[in-house]
Amino acid sequence: MSPLLKISGLHTSFGRGEDEVKAVRDTSLTIEKGETHALVGESGSGKSVTALSIMQLLPYPLAHHSGGSIKFRGTELIGAEASRMREIRGNRIAMIFQEPLTSLNPLHCIEKQIAEVLHLHKALSRNEAHDRVLELLDLVGLSEGKSRLGALPHEFSGGQQQRVMIAMALANDPDLLIADEPTTALDVTIQAQVLELLKELQRKLGMAMLLITHDLGIVRRMADRVSVMNDGEIVEQGDAGQVFGAPDHAYTKHLLAAEPKGRPDPAPAGAPTVSAASNVRVWFPIRTGIIRRTTGHIKAVDGITLTVRQGHTLGVVGESGSGKSTLGRALLRLEKSNGEVTFEGRSLQGLNAKEMRPLRREMQIVFQDPFGSLSPRLSVRQIVEEGLLVHGIGGDDAGRRSLVADVLSEVGMDGDILNRYPHEFSGGQRQRIAIARALILKPKFIVLDEPTSALDMSVQAQIVELLRELQKTHDLAYLFISHDLKVIRAMAHEIIVMRHGRVVEQGTAEDILDNPGDPYTKALMAAAFEMKADDTGAISA
Repeated sequence: MSPLLKISGLHTSFGRGEDEVKAVRDTSLTIEKGETHALVGESGSGKSVTALSIMQLLPYPLAHHSGGSIKFRGTELIGAEASRMREIRGNRIAMIFQEPLTSLNPLHCIEKQIAEVLHLHKALSRNEAHDRVLELLDLVGLSEGKSRLGALPHEFSGGQQQRVMIAMALANDPDLLIADEPTTALDVTIQAQVLELLKELQRKLGMAMLLITHDLGIVRRMADRVSVMNDGEIVEQGDAGQVFGAPDHAYTKHLLAAEPKGRPDPAPAGAPTVSAASNVRVWFPIRTGIIRRTTGHIKAVDGITLTVRQGHTLGVVGESGSGKSTLGRALLRLEKSNGEVTFEGRSLQGLNAKEMRPLRREMQIVFQDPFGSLSPRLSVRQIVEEGLLVHGIGGDDAGRRSLVADVLSEVGMDGDILNRYPHEFSGGQRQRIAIARALILKPKFIVLDEPTSALDMSVQAQIVELLRELQKTHDLAYLFISHDLKVIRAMAHEIIVMRHGRVVEQGTAEDILDNPGDPYTKALMAAAFEMKADDTGAISA
């Protein structure tokens, strides 16, 4: 019996002649009916290009296949007529993309976008399509979406947008689902729910899945077979148990060793308090009606008390929308708040921008998206140097250049990159530049807002190790915000667990991670470390 999908000797390139970039080289793999085949590797390895080659969605003729074959149910897809590909795409082969917001039409409501797939391939009536849309939203755990069928994509969270994408992909019960980093934008609890859903649908429909991810924990749980990709080539392939249990290729061993591990070095005892908050509240008004009367509040942060000490890392965990980032911004006075916020014993409440400016040297932030947080119009030197100019530090041009080169070297970047721009670097390199920008002012307190979430697993491990070393060298205080509890375990000395703007549990990292007390915390831990979806109601309650 022939496989559902067979890729043989695939070569995919962009451009021609001297400008040709060979993205995929001599790649071969097969997927059987009902099988989950994981394609793993770091960013730029060729995983997504392989997936888009299957769907024939590359920018042809700029992209071209110099060799190879892709057969689905015995039908050759390379060079297939457009009408034939339209029959297959969204019907027999569906795809979930990594970035849901860029994949959804910003001008169409979610009902119209999901129903479009049904109209094209099933010729359902308007009422039939409406009923099917409701069924699909319920299937992917977006039952609240029933009351928001007319809402546009930007009105949903990242996780909700991804659920809409999954609903679209599953609309026609495809034979093969290509999932390109389907859980990257989701909380750990929702990740577990979505993965469990996909497995259940596989069992029910006999659906095969090509799972593209850099999260090896997901691969361990989901995959029957694994292909490891590096620099456009598959370097190792086999059953999941074999690849994880006895990897053969050096690159596979490197990936397996790269997951964030261990615990942070013991924090210094009796360290002074750097940043503290007492009963901090950040409420956003809900305004309705013609005169925009305030009818309620979104309680993003609702009465939180915490302390961050010198040389310590306070981890803040919780699902999207729990108030983690808002709390971090409130501590830096980037968000107005009620309650008491202090820095080294000095109250920050009521200080204007001019009074806050000298303190800005001492407190910095590193954002989640290393590309979006760096100006594309500024060189690396200009980005890192900006704080020196604002605060009048570093002396003359030569002195500032020397300081910039020194701090870049400290974060593992060469000094010869000063005149290059952010788009010329990988995600991990851009995040190192963002860390250098924060460090150059020699702060005492840094808020790290999901600094590793957009990075490959191996790069995550490098950034975690870098942050640990910098903390040890400079005695830094960190507020580390993350939904990735593996990273939190490797970084945090104390942890607070947030939900709906409140702290549901607080204590040392050992106590929270090893002996969680609150049902919500237990559900988070099970989802993060065991990839078990919550069945107690703690998450939905």
